[in-house]
Amino acid sequence: MCGIAGFCNYSEDFTEEAPFLGQLARRMGNTLRHRGPDENGVFVSNHAALAHQRLAVIDPEGGKQPMTAYSGGYRYTIVYNGELYNSKELRRELESVGHIFETTSDTEVLLKCYIHYGSECPKKLNGIFAFAIDDERRNRCFLCRDRFGVKPLFYTISGDRLVFGSEVKALLQYPGINPILDRQGLCEVLGIGPARTAGTGIFKDIYEIKPGFCGIYNRDGFTASPYFQLKSYEHPDSYEDTVKHVRYLVEDAVTRQLVSDVPLCTFLSGGLDSSIITSIAARKYRDAGQTLSTYSFEFTGNDQYFKPTAFQPDADDAWAAKMAQYCNTNHTVLKCDNLSQADKLYDAVDAKDAPGMADVDSSLLHFCRLIKKEHVVAVSGECADEIFGGYPWFHKQEALNGHCFPWSPDLSIRTDLFKPEINDALDLSGYVNQRYEESIAEVPKLEMENAQEARRREISYLNIRWFMSTLLNRKDRMSMASGLEVRVPYADHRILEYVFNVPWSYKCPDGVVKGLLRDAARPWLPEDVRMRRKSPYPKTHNPAYERILRRRLDLVMKDKEEPLHLLVNNTKIEQMLHEKSDYGKPWFGQLMAGPQMIAYLLQINYWLKTYEIEIEL
Repeated sequence: MCGIAGFCNYSEDFTEEAPFLGQLARRMGNTLRHRGPDENGVFVSNHAALAHQRLAVIDPEGGKQPMTAYSGGYRYTIVYNGELYNSKELRRELESVGHIFETTSDTEVLLKCYIHYGSECPKKLNGIFAFAIDDERRNRCFLCRDRFGVKPLFYTISGDRLVFGSEVKALLQYPGINPILDRQGLCEVLGIGPARTAGTGIFKDIYEIKPGFCGIYNRDGFTASPYFQLKSYEHPDSYEDTVKHVRYLVEDAVTRQLVSDVPLCTFLSGGLDSSIITSIAARKYRDAGQTLSTYSFEFTGNDQYFKPTAFQPDADDAWAAKMAQYCNTNHTVLKCDNLSQADKLYDAVDAKDAPGMADVDSSLLHFCRLIKKEHVVAVSGECADEIFGGYPWFHKQEALNGHCFPWSPDLSIRTDLFKPEINDALDLSGYVNQRYEESIAEVPKLEMENAQEARRREISYLNIRWFMSTLLNRKDRMSMASGLEVRVPYADHRILEYVFNVPWSYKCPDGVVKGLLRDAARPWLPEDVRMRRKSPYPKTHNPAYERILRRRLDLVMKDKEEPLHLLVNNTKIEQMLHEKSDYGKPWFGQLMAGPQMIAYLLQINYWLKTYEIEIEL
């Protein structure tokens, strides 16, 4: 994985100012050094300046970027962040039509795939990616992002130049691009957050290439269009054949994503999703005479303070240990203490350029930094719940009957904390409802589908396009802030396209949550692990952590110069700080309850202050 940045204008000649423009591109790239600490490079053509920060994973010597290739007398130059998992097949296909390769890197495969197929290139790719290509034949810059947004790519138009980067911080290095938070941005942070509407960059006039989209910038301006969209169709297979096909797809996706020229490990919680990945990977490693490394996560004091809830029925430690023994892995238990988790709330904002999932982010950042000491690549179990129907809101009647994002059903938990004039100016409920309605209108309908199945399709679509994107963004930004590449096999588009159209009676046979995936997993897991109830990413239950947060927010509230005062109702915050937190009533997802609201407010305050954000209502 890597970081990319640059700018271009195909009506302007960069030749005379090439040294200065190269320095500007390098300055943008330098902000992304955490994403690619191994190497960096800059390229300036007649119309574009490109910068790259590299994390070397495949072909460390041959995969240097920016990478240039020539065809038909024209020059093509790419900066690319990601991994192609069908690189070998694409290479053979391109060799069969005359392309010659000088490296074993997937970067060269991607570049020559674009040279050969042009704008149709993304449809050929299986992987996670965000890239930009300076195409001198067509006098354009081609931007592209993977189907489900695993890799980020932001952009804006400044004057007549397209400016882009893997993270917003790179864009903010470009002269004249400033962090302005207008009404929409505030609605995103205060109403939608820590999720984000696809395509928005939160700051005014900053956007993101949507998942499954490509963009073209030329003398006529910027246009974006989808190359991938989910489609609905009648599922043709029997249950037995569906189980077999899911088993094949999952094993193939995991196997493809084990390819690496640097040390690789898996995250292992002992839950269904991570245990499947670890079991498959461990077998592949054993066949090669190697031992797989695995990591699980714990929090200081959880052995004493953990209390089961409907969202988190049990702790992970015993299950992770059992699976590590079952798979004979080299297992390490990583711990996060209260102070590290609280301090890294601010590092997590720096990593994401925005407030995020509070200590769910900061703890992951802590763990990724520890893993990076030994490994460069990790494989993780994200996305299975969104695809196979694992979350509680797939099953609760109030979610099926509701008219809102099911992971954030009660906005009053948020709106009650803000000043009346802020609530009046923003109409957060109206904004969130508008985004919900837009998303429901996008759901691909299936003719003659009954109302209940159609609603479950809507819930699935919302989870894929919103909740899954939020978790993928979290995983990318926290891991890449540590220079750690994390792969997500369940996000393989072949799995998602297939399972999206599997009827609910197959996904949840006889009422067994994720029963389809559980049945597919029979060859890989011991029976009790295969049937373990879902338990999400762990979090601390130690009251000492919450006390740290309360003290810090209390200090913010006592300092009237802190920017949080522009937004919040002081009386309501004081009440919250003296109330007992309800750990079992999340305001976002399954994990973000009372302590996470305090942490989120701390992140907002730090963000407004550190980024020197101008609020424009």
